[in-house]
Amino acid sequence: MNALRAAIRALAGLFVDDGWLALEIVAVVVLAGTVVSLIPGVPLAAGGVLLLGCLGVLFANVARVTTRVPASDTHVDPM
Repeated sequence: MNALRAAIRALAGLFVDDGWLALEIVAVVVLAGTVVSLIPGVPLAAGGVLLLGCLGVLFANVARVTTRVPASDTHVDPM
């Protein structure tokens, strides 16, 4: 039973690990939905919002995480 709980926590941690990333992606999806509602004849506009929005959120998240991690923690020893 403990192994099952640990597996469920690990699985949930994949989705909840970075709450800001999840919220920002939801905001991008809502924005793309709004663009589709306002400009129904141009589906590429919503696609562009999704593509550029998700990439922007991803790069911003990576930049935010790399500024929090000290340089000494990123060193990998060769085997």
